[in-house]
Amino acid sequence: MKTIKQINEKIKNGDAVIVTAEEMISIVEEDGAEKAAERVDVVTTGTFGAMCSSGVFLNFGHSDPPIKMMKTYLNGVEAYSGIAAVDAYLGATQANSDDDIGIDYGGAHVIEDLVAGKEIELEAEGYTTDCYPRKRVSTLLTIDDLNQAMLFNPRNCYQSYNSATNSRDEKLYTYMGKLLPEFGNLNYSGAGQLNPMQNDFNTTTKTYNTLGVGTKIFAGGAQGYIAGEGTQHSPASGFGTLSIQGNLKEMDTKFIRGATIPKYGSTLFMGIGIPIPVLNSEIAQTCAIRDEDIKVPILDYGIQRRDKPTIGTTNYKDLRTGKISIELDINGEKVDKCIRTTSVSSYKTSREIAGELKDWIINKEFFLTERVAKLNTSAPKPMKANAKLVRDIIKRPPIVAKQTISVSEASKVLIENNINHLPIVDENDCIMGIITSWDIAKAMAQSKSAISDIMTRYVVWASPDEPIEMVAKKMSANNISGLPIVDNNKKVLGVISAEDISKLIGHYM
Repeated sequence: MKTIKQINEKIKNGDAVIVTAEEMISIVEEDGAEKAAERVDVVTTGTFGAMCSSGVFLNFGHSDPPIKMMKTYLNGVEAYSGIAAVDAYLGATQANSDDDIGIDYGGAHVIEDLVAGKEIELEAEGYTTDCYPRKRVSTLLTIDDLNQAMLFNPRNCYQSYNSATNSRDEKLYTYMGKLLPEFGNLNYSGAGQLNPMQNDFNTTTKTYNTLGVGTKIFAGGAQGYIAGEGTQHSPASGFGTLSIQGNLKEMDTKFIRGATIPKYGSTLFMGIGIPIPVLNSEIAQTCAIRDEDIKVPILDYGIQRRDKPTIGTTNYKDLRTGKISIELDINGEKVDKCIRTTSVSSYKTSREIAGELKDWIINKEFFLTERVAKLNTSAPKPMKANAKLVRDIIKRPPIVAKQTISVSEASKVLIENNINHLPIVDENDCIMGIITSWDIAKAMAQSKSAISDIMTRYVVWASPDEPIEMVAKKMSANNISGLPIVDNNKKVLGVISAEDISKLIGHYM
């Protein structure tokens, strides 16, 4: 049994044995946990990926005459300045105020530019008071001109991540990257066996062996600290998070990078490394966790709800091979499908972080700290907001037609039922296409009589469990005024129109 104080003394004397989490795996396999605990003093970990819940507190110093900043922009990106006269918090995911730039250059990019020493344009305005008579200020500054630039990230370093795939017949653009239609790919994130929280998690107590408030860490290439548990912290379910802080002025653009996830938003790629003191054999065994030991749920992001269905489970070892095989339920049949996998984080950089932190400790540039408090064990709660679903609109049996119907007969169906959209179905009432009143008018003008000549075969549809907001987005994106509702077997259940959505939204307002 060792203590952190004893380990720090060994570091000071140059006697400490420091290994990375990857190296610890083979040591425990060869020598066992007991001997590994005697031999190894510190295990270093690392992770590098998109950490959206990040940002910096900035202090600009007082202008002459002084200003109380209320609206603050850095290179066109708004920072929240309702804190004090010349303090502001810049969030990593804040988009640019210029719509032509938008998410292509946001808060995360400003943060990287500050770290890189680039000049940033500050534009601010406020209201005048006797002690703050200035109304506007415009100037250029670098990070050296700031009094403080304190990185404070409310949620970083997820212990576990879900992987994402897409059952829909259209591309989806998510925080997990682009997801191709019909299970065309699977994206995942995280450092697996190098993940700091995986290496410190006690599976029996569902808490962490050494991590806590005040633990010193590697943060963006500088030394930082764990401020506490992160938002949405849920250790009991294996999804613990950290809130971290550090001095932005000391960080390195190699380990803190602004990025844009296409059609989603800007984010900050952040490097975090944490040393784990090997105090006993239990900790030694935990630090030998392997990629194949870490389960990764596979979620269907095609179901655009808070609670997405889990369609399988994999692990980091299989994910890193570049493809996995899973059994899918497609139209009631079990189908084995090989899916290409892609990481949206960097294992290479995670390994570099663990290695650099190891060198810091060996070179006596980094010493361990005792935690002053353990991380809380609370679980997150969902927002109190009822979802308005497509099924709320289905009030009558579907009005459909077979492909054998004539244009003239279809016209009568639309008129008699006072509808504008008519799904065309096969003998099992499964969707084949759709026609609209506009299609009928065009067919009459062109003297066409066969439905097969005028129906739209590529049909945009909705499921009964989809939120109304998502259906409205589909209509807008495809410039259509209605779409069929279908079940998992593509059987038509009804039709939803823009008018239906307007009535429902009006009812709830």
